[in-house]
Amino acid sequence: MKITILGTGDTVGTPRVGCDCGVCTLATEEGRSRLRTSFLIENEGNNILIDTSPDLKEQLIRTGAPKIGAVLWTHAHYDHIAGFNEFYRVQDFPPAYTPEKVMNDISGFFHFLRFKKNIVEPYEPLILFGMEITFVTVNHPPIDTYGIVIRYNGKKIGYTSDTNPNIPERTVEELMNCDLLFLDALMLPDVHIGKHMNIAEAEDLAQKLSPKEYYFVHMSHRIPMSYPHAATDFMTFEF
Repeated sequence: MKITILGTGDTVGTPRVGCDCGVCTLATEEGRSRLRTSFLIENEGNNILIDTSPDLKEQLIRTGAPKIGAVLWTHAHYDHIAGFNEFYRVQDFPPAYTPEKVMNDISGFFHFLRFKKNIVEPYEPLILFGMEITFVTVNHPPIDTYGIVIRYNGKKIGYTSDTNPNIPERTVEELMNCDLLFLDALMLPDVHIGKHMNIAEAEDLAQKLSPKEYYFVHMSHRIPMSYPHAATDFMTFEF
């Protein structure tokens, strides 16, 4: 199994349009970026996306234009779904998997598209392309949002998606002791937003969950590219 982080940015990405902060200025000068957060999972010749960001066209081109066999949606916010239409005239729209409320919201957004919709129950494992995939409830008010846990060949990979630190205890149990964990970490420690973790809160959650390895994603332009545990676009991991 191979995991590629397709993007590590928040809803506006980095560099932010019109911003002259130190992070955006340096990113522009060095030709670096944080595309909107999503992941590519490759296993047994099959490819899965976790979320379909607005940057999906660039993300797929830069990873060799793989044919996508399935999409897992964590929630119905624009920066996690809007790229789905990029499959138009590229390939058949891949089947999508997500809990019912999320699927209903996204189906309304993409009312003009036809694709196979698979409803998944939270905490009930789904077997897909040789992997066990579980959607777990997180806390991103006011909408239903889910993290994802993937188990394969004795390894466990977790992703909180967008959330504040107040996740259900059942989700805590699912995310404990991951081999690899990705955490929402939107802001620097002095900024508190009720529906996201800042980077200090994400660090605290990581310590609680005791993963072997962890990285921050969904970061704003306020977080330096070199921040400890900050993931970078197109990092890869193999298991």
